[in-house]
Amino acid sequence: MNRNNKNYQYGITMVDAEYAQEGIASIYLLEQDGQVAIIETGTTHSVPYVEEVLQSKGLSFDDVAYVIPTHVHLDHAGGAGEFMHRCKNAKLIIHPFGAAHMIDPSKLIAGTIAVYGEKLFKKFYGEIRPINAARVIEAPGFFKLDFNGRELQFFDTPGHARHHFCVYDKQSKSIFTGDTFGIGYPQLTTQQGRLIFAATTPVQFDPGSLLQSIDCLMSLKPETMYLTHFGAITPSDDIVKQLKRSVRKFANIALDAQDVFNKNSGSIYSNSESRVDYIQQKLKDYLLDTIEEMGAIEPREFYEKNINFDTKLNAQGLDFWLSKST
Repeated sequence: MNRNNKNYQYGITMVDAEYAQEGIASIYLLEQDGQVAIIETGTTHSVPYVEEVLQSKGLSFDDVAYVIPTHVHLDHAGGAGEFMHRCKNAKLIIHPFGAAHMIDPSKLIAGTIAVYGEKLFKKFYGEIRPINAARVIEAPGFFKLDFNGRELQFFDTPGHARHHFCVYDKQSKSIFTGDTFGIGYPQLTTQQGRLIFAATTPVQFDPGSLLQSIDCLMSLKPETMYLTHFGAITPSDDIVKQLKRSVRKFANIALDAQDVFNKNSGSIYSNSESRVDYIQQKLKDYLLDTIEEMGAIEPREFYEKNINFDTKLNAQGLDFWLSKST
């Protein structure tokens, strides 16, 4: 069993989705009176890892009552169709803006292939199964679910994506945050704790909405945030400030890049790919400098390797945000 899997209090278990590699994406299992809710699904490749954990608890896919991706990006919902195929008694709970993509994932697949290419798509995500509409429950803002007497509340949290909700578990006073509360890999730990930064990946980044969504989550006074990327953290004032600062800084980096490329129209800086590269380098510089300020434990090259993938995706999202605003 993966060493990253963890049992928390209140019947909460984290399963490493092993998305691309270990320690990148979490799946959470909630156990309540012999039934299970799966929050986040990883990809189709993640399904056997969840099955292994269920079996270790004397449970099976027949005991799964709900499958709950926070939004339809495929590192969060790519395995939903396969889970629903295996979990015959389960209902899918999804944001109203994402439901159509779970029922007919063809546009989702096409968009992801456009970013990664078909070879990498298959490697990362495998087959994406459609889900019967009759088994889909749409959860708008303030939707409440009675899970065997355990109340789960769903909050609409746009900013990373318009089809994003977060799930508040009243019993544990915790929130399953998807990408709304940012990225905080354990491997990015410093002397002052983990580096936390915003997820601005394509294609619906909205900095104002994201800051409001963070405030919405903090108004619930949560004791724990269960990040998809990656694991549980305590949402201290310092972490919230760090996250919000990254949202503003990322937006400003993008706007500065827009000015640079507008001034250099017709030069090497005038094409979109170069603008993405420019933004990525600025994101890297900011994050690596922040790590140094927080007290780096590992060499700079170690941290750079571990932020490279996310800064590339974030840069693409910021570049798309610029293209929408012009």
